[in-house]
Amino acid sequence: MKLLVTGGAGFIGSNFIHYWLAKHPNDSIINLDVLTYAGNLDNLVDITNQPNYKFVKGDICDQPLVNDLVAQVDLIVHFAAESHVDRSIADSSDFIKTNVDGTRILLDAARQNNTRFHHVSTDEVFGSLGLTDQPFTEDSPYDPRSPYSASKAAADHLVRAYYHTHQLPITISNCSNNYGPYQYPEKLIPLFITNLMEGENVPLYGDGRNVRDWIHVDDHNAGLEAIITKGQIGQTYCLGGNNELSNLDITKKILSLMGADESKITKVADRPGHDLRYAINIGKIKAELGWQPQVDFEQGLEQTIQWYQDNPAWWQKLKK
Repeated sequence: MKLLVTGGAGFIGSNFIHYWLAKHPNDSIINLDVLTYAGNLDNLVDITNQPNYKFVKGDICDQPLVNDLVAQVDLIVHFAAESHVDRSIADSSDFIKTNVDGTRILLDAARQNNTRFHHVSTDEVFGSLGLTDQPFTEDSPYDPRSPYSASKAAADHLVRAYYHTHQLPITISNCSNNYGPYQYPEKLIPLFITNLMEGENVPLYGDGRNVRDWIHVDDHNAGLEAIITKGQIGQTYCLGGNNELSNLDITKKILSLMGADESKITKVADRPGHDLRYAINIGKIKAELGWQPQVDFEQGLEQTIQWYQDNPAWWQKLKK
């Protein structure tokens, strides 16, 4: 099978490419990435010369390029997105262009070629849960609360519309917060790890009571594999780690594992419209496709810390 992976130089996309080629060595991948600040070819340096891997620098909003690449493949796995909530609050224009119009251009190309399309989305499209509310499911109503999540929600709706209107073979996944190697150090876990490595404090929003469900990127990619190989066309599957932690709790875990104490916490003004809690019910994908997370969070966090400690050259230039 031939795959087009969009945003494959980013955190989850590059881990997916490594995962897929290891599990499916007879497949080939074209990686289309425009290399914004979060795209990094260092993530893929070890496979650059593999004959079944090709990198193309380009924008998913470049319709002629997209049309040409989609005509060469059997499956599109669409990761490419502007994804940092704080950046979307400051300026939403790139989020609308990439996440909405870029998805439309990919869908049009997929429609022209009747190409299978998997859309990688987020649990943030469902809005915010109370501390005692039931977790999100595939049937949860959409209630995005930031420009980022609103742009991803719009993309989700477009993908479903192309399935219903044009019978395009699609699947969608909505995933909780990922962690693991190659994550850009603006996100909570790598930011806190690298700050502590540099002797700096860690900036905690508000009182730190906001809750997130954390999933290791390898578990996420195993879930994507299950959906791509066994999932029902037209369906959405929620992926989560069954691992809810408040931001304060995860901060304390990182501090403890790195031999620091709570004096290294600097509380900063809370993010505008900061969603209180995300949580995912994985019952559907577990029952239908037999997937569930395998990586223990404590071990996964220790391995992630070790990866950043072992690869300072990778992240130091990103924080300059």
